[in-house]
Amino acid sequence: MPMSDAQKDRSEIARQRLLSGQAWDDYCDTLKVAGRHINQVNGPLSELDIAEWYRFVSRLARSSLERLLENGEPTRPRLRDMVWRQSINVQTVDQDHLMSQFDAARDYIIRGTRGTIPYFVMAALTCPNPDTPGAEDWAQQGIEGLKHFDPSNLKTSSFLHTHHLKTEADGSFEIILSQNNPGEGKNWLKLDPDSNCILVRLVWGDRTTEIAPEMVIERADGAAPVPSTPELIANGLAWSAQGVLGYAELVRNWWQGSQGNFAAKLNRLDYSRAQYLSNGGVPDRHVAFGGWEKGLDDVLVLEFTPPECEYWNVQLCNIWQENLDTFEDGNGWINNNRHVVESDGKVRVFISEHDPNLGGNWLNSYGHERGIWALRLVMTQDTAPVDLWRLPLAKLESEGLTALTPDTVIKTGQFVD
Repeated sequence: MPMSDAQKDRSEIARQRLLSGQAWDDYCDTLKVAGRHINQVNGPLSELDIAEWYRFVSRLARSSLERLLENGEPTRPRLRDMVWRQSINVQTVDQDHLMSQFDAARDYIIRGTRGTIPYFVMAALTCPNPDTPGAEDWAQQGIEGLKHFDPSNLKTSSFLHTHHLKTEADGSFEIILSQNNPGEGKNWLKLDPDSNCILVRLVWGDRTTEIAPEMVIERADGAAPVPSTPELIANGLAWSAQGVLGYAELVRNWWQGSQGNFAAKLNRLDYSRAQYLSNGGVPDRHVAFGGWEKGLDDVLVLEFTPPECEYWNVQLCNIWQENLDTFEDGNGWINNNRHVVESDGKVRVFISEHDPNLGGNWLNSYGHERGIWALRLVMTQDTAPVDLWRLPLAKLESEGLTALTPDTVIKTGQFVD
């Protein structure tokens, strides 16, 4: 479809902003706004919390440039994993995210092999964005600008699960991404006119033995790659900067704002479909999110009975929704494949600075006094209520499990919507 005169004008403005350096200046200035957004977080923040905030923002800058500029070429779609150590929205350690930007006015084909992981789910997403964002200054708009342009505000419009995927005898498959149905017998991921991103969640059971799917995406029209243009780079810089600012506001909003306010509801786990679907989630699971808090000399104890499901995990994160550093050492989370279960089917989790050596499952709080946690249950209609205790670690070590008395238990794990 030919560009309108207004679109041509915005394209020329974006071109000039890049060539003059204005687009780059706005990118840098938006990063400054994002970094200083920590000043909008009220309440206690430790030196560790503050240090991890600036590390978090640096990771956002790295991943946003790779996803939204480096891999934002319309004639070179790519499915790329998130950059190393990036964790957004309490991403489970057992899950990899493949993402690709695209233009919903075009049709795409994904070809691949199924692999042996338990499952994957592919979703088409949309977010608030203007035509030719490189034609505007965004830093001066600050958080208000996210109402019009927010790459972090992802909404799922359609999804395709491996349980519904048609594969060949050798495990290969082909998926059509388009607005129009390609016909019976085809794997189809429906695109809306405003779809602009695809997200593939790969969920592992055991990374040491399973084989990942292999996937490539290409334009169905076979369009040849074209060189970059000043407009394309101006747009990519705007997308990248707003991505950093959007996620900086998202984690603040989950912790202290209207999207969760977990800081005011500490040591709870609430199942909320709205919370999970608020950022690119797919309705094939139940997730209980919450805020946790304890002193460095305290211990948090969780007990629950997992329902029958494809996958579950308990995960410990910092305030900024990142898995704790310990995940590289095999700590910080448990799942249905790596946990200790009690004789009555319950799973008991100890969260503390050192292992109380009472059996069960120990998660190292790794110098943190507060953060966000999650209980994730995939491919099930059932949920799990949770018993929770907070007490001095010395008391638990001296009295053993008898310290977990009925009169001090916190009953949580309820649906709030």
